Amino acid sequence: MQFVDGYVCAVPNQNKEIYRKLAQDAALIFKEHGASQVVECWGEDVPDGKITSFSMAVKKEPSETVVFAWVVWPSKEVRDLGNKKVMEDPRMNIDLDPRPFDGKRMIYGGFQMIVNE
Repeated sequence: MQFVDGYVCAVPNQNKEIYRKLAQDAALIFKEHGASQVVECWGEDVPDGKITSFSMAVKKEPSETVVFAWVVWPSKEVRDLGNKKVMEDPRMNIDLDPRPFDGKRMIYGGFQMIVNE
């Protein structure tokens, strides 16, 4: 059964192209290590909530945009092995100072796919 790693983060608007390039490069590495699909989406219609929202979840600042992304794997087992290989891949040791987003405000998790139409 397919497995999905999903995440949401806030990226400063001025870092959009830096983030896009980083995401594109990382997507190739993830795919080399078993991912079947990598999707990164720049928020365009992300309403603020009163109780909860994407923006509130990542503590988005006015000069930031929410990014919603996911990586699809053939199975959790392939994902576990693939993620290990990705983290060991020297191409992932990119020295970005400053980072294009605050990873402490990222929310993420792994999910078993139950509907895919």
